[in-house]
Amino acid sequence: MANNVRDTLGGLVPSGGFAPNGAGKVLRRIMTVAIDGMGNLPPARDSAGRQLQKQGDAEKAINVLIQQHVALAGAQGFVTNIGGLVTSLVSLPANIAGIAVLQARVVATIAHLRGYDVTDPRVRTAIAMCLVGDNLENLLGDSELPSSPLVVATAPVYDAGLDTKISDRVAGDLLARVTGKRMVVAMTKRVPVLGGGVGAAFDGWDTLQVARYAKGQLVDRRRA
Repeated sequence: MANNVRDTLGGLVPSGGFAPNGAGKVLRRIMTVAIDGMGNLPPARDSAGRQLQKQGDAEKAINVLIQQHVALAGAQGFVTNIGGLVTSLVSLPANIAGIAVLQARVVATIAHLRGYDVTDPRVRTAIAMCLVGDNLENLLGDSELPSSPLVVATAPVYDAGLDTKISDRVAGDLLARVTGKRMVVAMTKRVPVLGGGVGAAFDGWDTLQVARYAKGQLVDRRRA
C-alpha cells in the first residue's frame, strides 16, 4: 500500500510545494484520498470492514489497523528518506504527503469502527484535527475555534467556515512538523542508513501518536 500512496499523491501535491495560504486546500485533498481512496488505494471504510470481519471485534480490528499503518509509515519513511541530503525545507513532496494520507486513513478507520460516518464533512474535519494530536489544544486553545474533535464531529450542523479555519491551522501545524523532521533527517543523512532510520522511526512513532490520540478522542458511538 505504501507504493500506492506515493503513486497516488504524486499527482496531488506540486513538486515545488505550495503556498502557505493553499495549505488548507491541499490538506482537504489529502483527506479525500485517505478516506475515499483512489486508484489501488481502497477506501478507509472498506479496509476497516474487512479487518472487522477478520477480528470479529471492533476494538481488536482498530488495534490491528493501527499496527499495520504504523508499520507502513515506518517502511515508507525508510524507503523515501534513505539517500542524499534534503534539497528543500519549504516544499511538501509526495512522500511527505503520503505520511499524512496514512495518518488520516488510520484515524478514518478508527472513526468508522467507532460508529462515525466518515462521509460526513463534520467527521472529516474532526479526522483532520486528530492529525495534530496532543498539540491541538495549544494550536486552537487561544482562539474561538473548538479544540475537541468530538465536539466538531457531533456538531448539530456542518459549518464550512469553521472547517476552512481549522483546516488552515491544522495544515500549518503539519507543515511546521514536516519542516522540523526534515531538518533532523538532513543532518543525519551524512550517514545514509542513519538518516533513513531516523526518518522511519519518526514516521512510525508519529503515526502511532496520532492513532492513540484519535482513539482517546473519538469515543464509541455505536448502538449497543
